[in-house]
Amino acid sequence: MAANGAEMFATTHGGFERLAPIYRNALIETRHSCVPIDWYLKPHSFSERNDLFLKHAVALMAESAQKALDEAGLTAGQIDTIITVCSTGIATPSLEARLMQVMPFRPDVRRLPIFGLGCAGGVIGLARAAGMARAAPDSRVLLLVVELCALTFRFQDRSKSNLVATALFGDGAAAAVVSCREDAIGPVVGASHEHTWPDSLDVMGWDVADDGLKVVFSRDIPSLVQDDFKPIAETFLARNGLTTADVGGFVCHPGGAKVIDALEDCFALTAGAMVHTRETLRAHGNMSSATVLFVLKAALDADEPGPLLLTTLGPGFTTAVMLIHP
Repeated sequence: MAANGAEMFATTHGGFERLAPIYRNALIETRHSCVPIDWYLKPHSFSERNDLFLKHAVALMAESAQKALDEAGLTAGQIDTIITVCSTGIATPSLEARLMQVMPFRPDVRRLPIFGLGCAGGVIGLARAAGMARAAPDSRVLLLVVELCALTFRFQDRSKSNLVATALFGDGAAAAVVSCREDAIGPVVGASHEHTWPDSLDVMGWDVADDGLKVVFSRDIPSLVQDDFKPIAETFLARNGLTTADVGGFVCHPGGAKVIDALEDCFALTAGAMVHTRETLRAHGNMSSATVLFVLKAALDADEPGPLLLTTLGPGFTTAVMLIHP
């Protein structure tokens, strides 16, 4: 990845070798992109980026949706509500409406597009899906999360935030069927909680530029986690009659290597204890809202004991936490 970065930024970042450690320190070996590496070596308009986003996001959602339906033993026609979560492109009509053109969902299916949650969207989307399922116990809710982060890399952006983004982010999609029906199978979605820091709009997010979405990152994110996250998580657990010692597995969004280190310190875990979080980052990079669902799947596949504590951080600046009972 450092070699690709050197080629990418050779004309805009003099002395790239001084910046190359950003790639090595990211602890990422592979990432996925909906476009080839050569695409990043030229400038692109916002319109071009978004056209690619619409094409590839719908294709990825269709693939993820079909896998989730197959695993649940369902067809598209049995879904009552579709929730889409995404922050990396603009779609009006929204993504689930476009998906309905390529998959046989019923015309009366309820639709809820969610935009702007960034990396927190995986847990918040799952919480919204669970809430809608509980409100209509006979219904089935399909949650679709897709992020094409790599399309937002801006060739001529000299900022440190953009350089970090090119070292960290990748593309990905995830899906889950959520239901309270008696015939529902799989783990149980438990309680959830959200906390938004005051005066924190500039910690994480997008600025809109002529050529696309310009990433906003604060260097304070790891310190915010280290200083403030522990009491938020402990209060949430206490409300549910638990302590960190009762947690069977920590399913944390891998915002980056330093954020994972801060989370392990926060929960008094040994360095490297968040195996599934670190492995997801290594194998896929940060896929924004989809990432925590990749970590959750890895934890469930490994038969981690419950309860599992899911954690995410996103623009707002917001954290979302949730309990999952395998």
